[in-house]
Amino acid sequence: MMLSLDFAKRLGQVDIVAKFDVDAKAAALYGPSGAGKSSLINMIAGLIKPDRGHIAIRGETVFDSEARINVPAHQRNVGYVFQDGRLFPHMTVRSNLHYGRRMHRLPQDQAAEDRVVALLNLGNLLTRRPGNLSGGERQRVAIGRALLMQPRILLLDEPLASLDSARKAEVLPYFERLRDESGVPLLYVSHSADEIRRMAAVVVRVADGKAFGVEDAAGLIA
Repeated sequence: MMLSLDFAKRLGQVDIVAKFDVDAKAAALYGPSGAGKSSLINMIAGLIKPDRGHIAIRGETVFDSEARINVPAHQRNVGYVFQDGRLFPHMTVRSNLHYGRRMHRLPQDQAAEDRVVALLNLGNLLTRRPGNLSGGERQRVAIGRALLMQPRILLLDEPLASLDSARKAEVLPYFERLRDESGVPLLYVSHSADEIRRMAAVVVRVADGKAFGVEDAAGLIA
């Protein structure tokens, strides 16, 4: 099972409630801006603690309020790609790629690095700094950094939202290659039905902080 969730959290005046099981290589959370999608994946990642319930990632319980289990974010082995990439501007692309691996004290694996660089077509960018990259290039570097952490799951939070139409068309095929070739399960978050139909096998709708049940992404209508 990729994900098994049943939790609730009060955030301000909104109740975030999720209950679903997902067993797919690529799944998605779908809903309008402000629906609670980012809050939900922040709880999966361990950045926000639910008030009650449980979360299991690929069979391992990372949160259980009754059993008093709350695995810290840095120990959940979750890759997270934000809307804006969040690269370190003073570092080269190569240094940014290795940052997560070093923080998790993983040994350098040149073969894995070569695969990621080839997968995301980063070879000609390695000596450049983020300020000299396009938005699409920055997102590809952010994905590579997450992959080199050897995550058990990759969370992609509206990864194309900050890009214009041309850059979205440029980057989306890389996400499809990521899904098909990386071997890492994906949870893709978006308010775009078109993106989700291309990226995911199954989808969970999120509305007013509520996320229940799973449906076939191919039949998703905005």
